[in-house]
Amino acid sequence: MNAKSELPSKQALSRRTFLRSTGIGSIALGTLLHGHSANASGAASGTDASSGVIASLHHRPRIKRVIHLCMAGGPSHLETFDYKPTLEKLNGQAMPESMTAGQPIAQLQGRELKVMGPQHPFRPRGDSGLMMCDVLPHTAAHADSLCVIRSMHTEQINHDPAHTFFNTGTAISGRPSMGAWVLYGLGAETENLPGFIVLTSEGGGQSQPISSRQWHSGFLPSQYQGVQLNAAGDPVHYVSNPAGVTHRQQRHVLDAVARINTLRQQQLQDPEIAAKLSTYEMAFRMQTSVPELTDMSDEPQHVVEMYGCTPGDGSFASNCLLARRLAERGVRFIQLYHRGWDHHGGIKKGITTTAKLVDQGTAALLQDLKQRGMLEETLVVWGGEFGRTPMAQGSGRDHHIKGFSLWMAGGGVRAGTAYGATDEFGYNAVENRVHVRDFHATMLHMLGIDHRRFSYKFQGLDFRLTGVEEAHVVKDVLA
Repeated sequence: MNAKSELPSKQALSRRTFLRSTGIGSIALGTLLHGHSANASGAASGTDASSGVIASLHHRPRIKRVIHLCMAGGPSHLETFDYKPTLEKLNGQAMPESMTAGQPIAQLQGRELKVMGPQHPFRPRGDSGLMMCDVLPHTAAHADSLCVIRSMHTEQINHDPAHTFFNTGTAISGRPSMGAWVLYGLGAETENLPGFIVLTSEGGGQSQPISSRQWHSGFLPSQYQGVQLNAAGDPVHYVSNPAGVTHRQQRHVLDAVARINTLRQQQLQDPEIAAKLSTYEMAFRMQTSVPELTDMSDEPQHVVEMYGCTPGDGSFASNCLLARRLAERGVRFIQLYHRGWDHHGGIKKGITTTAKLVDQGTAALLQDLKQRGMLEETLVVWGGEFGRTPMAQGSGRDHHIKGFSLWMAGGGVRAGTAYGATDEFGYNAVENRVHVRDFHATMLHMLGIDHRRFSYKFQGLDFRLTGVEEAHVVKDVLA
């Protein structure tokens, strides 16, 4: 038996005795979990998800957390936030060939391209006069709280790579998601729940699948990945103890595993061992915190009615209510996916159905956060992975990446405004264009992080959420 494989000496045994006497195996790991080493960005590199690796924020933050309402499938900007009278005027006529020649089109290649006018009326909303479509009446009531970016553009024209690009800044699978980056940098404000939580719902149209890599940690330590909670039924599988196993017995098992892994960590210095121990501890704490989180019996009836849901029914509205509860408990990054916006056909009826499923919950979340004084410290983002074509695909619209809309609210956002513009057809973003990486840079800026100084060394390279391409903070959308 060589020296590396021999059992620890007296000193290690006394440490083990101390661990046994304290009953918390994780204490011995404290210095490992909180031990930091500087990386190329000047940030620290650690492994405890409850504390971020940026020891001192780069500038004063505007917000503490992000709630991303992800409309999966690509909602049409032309039936939500980008009114185009020209489309109404030219409805059914040929799309100018000069505009579309050589351009990436998902399913309309080689077909006759005809203009499709807006399928529902638009009108000015609020004191700001922000033009919004009738399909989102509850959200429209909050027009004066929204900053609509109408000049978004992206690089991937199909759903899965477009989701990957929006979440990670690249179409290459295996990179950290933006939620993982935020949690890695800032940590969570809670030790009893994961700092990055994901909820999903569906309905109203084609429900494109969502891969769990959209909230993965990539090459960051694994405890920074998002944790998906079930929208209905048990929120987390196996969160309850098996029959006949008490909480105290579960604690003893966890302590034993912690002691074994601590000894192994002393030999290997493998950060994933520390990451796994941190995850075990979080899972143990979630056995108490998750049931309390999802028991919404303490919510006043008027609040439940505002969201228009039965708590725990798996709907987007119920997820919005749960998102507010997560935010109250210190969760740093919350994503709500609603699958149902892929309207290749029947868009007039389909978008009405899908919008109705998300509209009231979205508006209630904004109102609830505002009433509790939380909106000013929260960034709420609403949008999809891309938009839809101004050309008809039968009775629907195809995928479109050259120009689309999203909105932001809260957190020092310039409210009641529209930023940027597409051309008269809603095809190309032409004014104050905002790339997905610009959105990432702006979000990090609002959290107090300079995206240029926030990196992680992997395989000899310093990786950033915003990549090596030039990304800009869109300061004109900030109050």
